Amino acid sequence: MIGVVGGGIAGLAAAHRLQEHGHEVRVFEASDQVGGLAAVYETAGDPIEKFYHHLSKSEETIVELIEELGLGGELEWRYGSDAYYVDGVSHPMDKPWEILAYPHLSLYDKFRLGMLVLDIDVRGGIPSFDTYERLEDFEDIPVKEFILDHTSEGCFERFFRPLLEAKFGDRWTDVSAAWLLGRVKFRGERDILRGEVLGYLQGGFGTLLDALVDSVGRENIQTGTRVTDLDVTNGAVAGLETECRDDGAESHEVEDVVVAAMPNVLEGLTGYECDIEFQGTICSVISLSEPLMDTYWLNIADESPFGALIEHTNFVPPERYGGEHLLYVAKYIQDLDTALWANDDDEIEAQWLDGIAELFPDFDREMVNWVQTARNPRTAPIYERGYLDMVVPYDLGDAVADGVYYAGMASRAQYPERSLNGGIVAGFECADRIADGQ
Repeated sequence: MIGVVGGGIAGLAAAHRLQEHGHEVRVFEASDQVGGLAAVYETAGDPIEKFYHHLSKSEETIVELIEELGLGGELEWRYGSDAYYVDGVSHPMDKPWEILAYPHLSLYDKFRLGMLVLDIDVRGGIPSFDTYERLEDFEDIPVKEFILDHTSEGCFERFFRPLLEAKFGDRWTDVSAAWLLGRVKFRGERDILRGEVLGYLQGGFGTLLDALVDSVGRENIQTGTRVTDLDVTNGAVAGLETECRDDGAESHEVEDVVVAAMPNVLEGLTGYECDIEFQGTICSVISLSEPLMDTYWLNIADESPFGALIEHTNFVPPERYGGEHLLYVAKYIQDLDTALWANDDDEIEAQWLDGIAELFPDFDREMVNWVQTARNPRTAPIYERGYLDMVVPYDLGDAVADGVYYAGMASRAQYPERSLNGGIVAGFECADRIADGQ
């Protein structure tokens, strides 16, 4: 048997692929619910993810898996809308004429920004189309230095800097140019008249989780079960120990183990230390009786208790949710000692609603049906310079013991941006290496 530690998307994908290779698999998930960051809340209609999700056209592996599991007909490609809130005004930023009308960048700033987004290096006056091909070439370049060199000071101060601060807080100065370039490449197809094309599953990504659970077999997945130790004998993994709230401690013989969890779990089980630093997220879903705004994704440059507002039902119709208008309110947390992280859900809700009222004076709190808040101390890496030197290998045979593999968020597949697609890629990579080695 092969043990999989973690029942998130990466662990389920690894188990699914391993079974395709003919292996017996058992998934151990510490929480009561599979899915990790893709776990869901119930609404008046379809479930909604606790943390916002969508697909980019550049994500191919997850699309292939969706089709393989018979869900291809449920995958929809919709147009997401973006706006930038600056000095009390929400500026749409989807169509060329909207970007040209944006008042906080000069025409020269917009030209340089547009060339970067199109992967065209215009430094020196001669366009180059291959400067940005290798992200590794920009791994050790500070993001500010890169932006100033490849765009303009106006682009940095009035466009990129607020976004970097919202994403990474005071750690933004550590971020590499490779992350920014990768982020630009990660975002996929864009229609010049309608905006960016994004993917979503009818019924939400919970349907993908359900299909993976059915594929793996519910009898092969143990929730509420924490893996507490790995048994390594003569340099190879031989078993694992689990602690289940219902059944107590158990021992399981295994041929291989895939750790599809955060690197702190890997370190606790094996002693393998990962130097990648992570940030947490507080993310609330607010159900409203009416829409708050007319855009899907609102980046905020003004002072605010949150970093972004994502009105999901400006992307997926509210009819899917029984007429509820669903708004994500999110904030990245770099220091878990901050007062915001220590606040309880009621205090978080009060701060969010106060912040929304500051940005939208017409907001009426009577519009609020319910609020659900999730928080996780490790939702995203801080993509600092030298990041690629710190990723955890898929095969940890040399570093830990034969038969130990890693598919968590510190894997290569989650660079330069973490995603559901990256989790699936990491799970498949481990499964294929196990199959190739036997």
